[in-house]
Amino acid sequence: MSDFVIAAAGLCLLLGGGELLVRHAVKSAERLGISPLLIGITLVGFGTATPELVTCIQASLAGAPGIAFGNIVGSNITNILLILGVTAVIAPISVHLSALHRDGVFVLVTAIMFCAVGFLFPLDRSVGFAAVFLLGAYLFYAYKQEKIAHPPDGTESVDSLTTEVNHDGTMSAVAGSERAHRDVSSVFIPLATAVFGLVALIVGGRLLVDGAIAIAQKAQISETVIGLTLVAIGTSLPELATSTIAALRRHSDLALGNILGSNIYNILGVGGATVLVAPTKIPQDILYFHSGVMLAATVALLAIARFRYHIGRLAGLFFLGCYAVYIYSIVPI
Repeated sequence: MSDFVIAAAGLCLLLGGGELLVRHAVKSAERLGISPLLIGITLVGFGTATPELVTCIQASLAGAPGIAFGNIVGSNITNILLILGVTAVIAPISVHLSALHRDGVFVLVTAIMFCAVGFLFPLDRSVGFAAVFLLGAYLFYAYKQEKIAHPPDGTESVDSLTTEVNHDGTMSAVAGSERAHRDVSSVFIPLATAVFGLVALIVGGRLLVDGAIAIAQKAQISETVIGLTLVAIGTSLPELATSTIAALRRHSDLALGNILGSNIYNILGVGGATVLVAPTKIPQDILYFHSGVMLAATVALLAIARFRYHIGRLAGLFFLGCYAVYIYSIVPI
């Protein structure tokens, strides 16, 4: 099969999968009574980070910690500077202060922890277990916070009654608890469709990367350039597709949650799993330079979001400019 056909098929799966994932993830959030932000952080954010997980585990088993941890740090940089930049240019992203304090600050905390642990401790299985446990604790805390913010309505009072239009055009009263039960019982289809869209995203991203690498190799582009550009960006293509479609549909909570969730999962989930599979240490160049760029990008994101309460097109262009400078600094000319 032609490399161009493979790449084109991957692109189609990315776009179609992203559309299914965004549309039905929002429906799932509505029917479960939780915010699209939490869905973005969990199902969407963690799911679209699956390519990073597969790549890092394979690299760790092959004894290549540079590829594994370079992928984690590089993906987080790409998520903020490239993907969030593109998303903000398409449609400005509104920021809820409560979500920023909980999820945004936790992204910064995990980035600081990554650097501190890398400098101070050997990365053995106890570190990996601690990272995975912290991820689970954070998810539980975020879920409990969302349930407090959006409590289920289980009363049968008059205030909980709503009206629905019958097939014959007449109106009938429906209790809030009955309506909630119907919503929960019908959440399976949109949730299953969202998962199907996620699978299409992952497969599409892989096909597009494989096709692009084959095209680049035939064009005699160096493997170093391919690794620093096509492969690094390729594992983040699901996030790019999902956030772009979410921005086009004006689901800014989902777009931002996708980025925040992916960055949290990359460090705690992917990093923790990588160390559990093969204990190792973070290469010095990643600790001293690339992790510093990751920290700076995270601080810039939080600062802009905190003081402006949205991430506009100008901020998006700033992020894209920073990403261009970063790529220029690491690609040998």
